[in-house]
Amino acid sequence: MTSSPTRTVNPWIVLAIASAATFMVMLDTQVLFVAFDDIRASFPSVSFTTMSWTLSAYTIALAATLVTAGRMTDRFGRRRTFVTGLVVFTTASLLCGLAPTPGLLVAFRVVQAFGAAALMPSSLALVLSVFPSARVPVAVATWGAAGAFAAGVGPTVGALLVEGFGWRSVFLVNVPVGIVAVALSIRLLPESREAVRERFPDVLGILLLAGSLTLLSLGIVQSEQWGAVSIPTASVVACGLAVLAWFVRRSLAVPHPALDLSLFTRPSFRWANITTAVFTIGFTAMFFALIQFMTTVWHYSVVETGLAMMPAAFIVMVLAPFMGRVAARYGQRRLLVPGGLVYAASGAYLLFSLDTDPAWATDLLPASLLTGIGASLVLPQLTSAAVRELSSDEYGAGAAVNQAIRQFGATFGIALTVALLAGATPSDAVEHFQRVWSLILACGVLASVAALALPRASRPVAPDPAPVPVGTTN
Repeated sequence: MTSSPTRTVNPWIVLAIASAATFMVMLDTQVLFVAFDDIRASFPSVSFTTMSWTLSAYTIALAATLVTAGRMTDRFGRRRTFVTGLVVFTTASLLCGLAPTPGLLVAFRVVQAFGAAALMPSSLALVLSVFPSARVPVAVATWGAAGAFAAGVGPTVGALLVEGFGWRSVFLVNVPVGIVAVALSIRLLPESREAVRERFPDVLGILLLAGSLTLLSLGIVQSEQWGAVSIPTASVVACGLAVLAWFVRRSLAVPHPALDLSLFTRPSFRWANITTAVFTIGFTAMFFALIQFMTTVWHYSVVETGLAMMPAAFIVMVLAPFMGRVAARYGQRRLLVPGGLVYAASGAYLLFSLDTDPAWATDLLPASLLTGIGASLVLPQLTSAAVRELSSDEYGAGAAVNQAIRQFGATFGIALTVALLAGATPSDAVEHFQRVWSLILACGVLASVAALALPRASRPVAPDPAPVPVGTTN
C-alpha cells in the first residue's frame, strides 16, 4: 500500500469521519421510506409506479456500481474517492431537495447513489488502512454500528423532519453535514492506494459487471409490479445472469480483470459473504415488515413506530464496539454463530406473540432486545470477517463486494416481504406477517450454519493504536 507524504494521523479520527459518512448515507436511505407518502402528495398527478422509482432507481444504481467503485478506490486513492463521493452525494442531495419534477428527482437520486457507491467502500478502506490488524474487528464493528444505528433511528428522524419541514428536508439536511465532512476529510484523512499499480482494470469487464447487477436489481425490484414469475421478470433476471456469466468468463481470461475472482477462493471471504447475504435478507425483512405491521395492524403513527424500534438501535450502538473487541480476541466465528441463533429467536418470538392487539412492552420489546443483541453479534463482524484474509491492496474491492452483497440481500429481503404480505386483508393480516417472522427465523438459523464454515481464529488484543505517521506500514 502506498501513502501520501508522512504526517501524523490518529486512526480514531479517521474512524470517526468514516463512520459519520456511513451514518449519513444509511440514514438517508431509511428516512426516504418514511418520506415517500409526502413526496407522492407533492406530485398527485404522478402514478404510484412512477414515484416508486425514487426508491428503486437509487437501489439499482447503488448495487450496480459498488464493486466497480471499490476497485477504483484501491486504484486511484481512498481519500480521493471518499472526498469525491462526499461531494457527489452532498451535491445530489441538494439537487434532490430542490427538484421541481419527479423525473429530475429520480435522476438526482441516481447521482446520489453514485456518490454513496464511492463513499461506502472507500470509508471502510480508509479505516482498514490505518488500524493494525489486531484492532480491525473493533474498528469495523464501530464503523458498522454507525450504519446499523442510522437504520434504527431513520424512521423517527425521517418522521420528525417530514412532519416539521416537509419531504425536501430529508435531502437538504445532508448538505451542511456533507460540507463539514468534506472539509475535515481534506484536512485530516491520509491518502493511500494499492502498492502495485498494474494496468487499468478491464473496461469491458467493468461494463459487464455493472450491466449484470443493474439487470438483476431491476428484476428483483420490479417483481412486485411485474409478478414474481412473469415473463418480464424472468426475462430480465435471465439476461442479468447471462451477462454475469459472461463477466465471470471474461474475468478468468483477461490479465487485469475488473474484479479478481480469486478473492472467493479464500474461505473467510467466501463464507462471510454467504453469511452476509442470508442475514441481510432477514434483517431487512424484519425492519420493513415491522414498520408495516405497526402502521397498518396496530395503527401506530410513523413517529410512534420509529420510537418503538429505537431500543434495538441503541443496543447495537452500545454493544457493537464491545463485540468488536471480543471478535478481535476470539475471532468473528464465535460471535456470528450464536448471533444468528439469537436473531432467529427474535423471529420466533414475533411469530408466537404478535397479534392485532397493540402490546409493545410484552409482545414487541422483548423481540426488539433480541434483535439488537443478534444484530450486534452479527452485522459488524461480517465485514471484518470478509476482509480478514485480504491484502491492503484489496481492501476497497473486498469491502465493495461485501457491501454490494448486503445491498442485494436488502433488495431481495424487501421483495420477499412484499410477496409474503401480498393479498393481506384486515382479517388475515397477522397470518401474512407470520410468514415474514418465519422467514426471519429461517435466515437467522441459516446465517449461523453458514458462519460455521468460517475458519477458526483467535487474535490477541493489541493496545489501542496511538497516532501513527502515514507512510509507514501498519
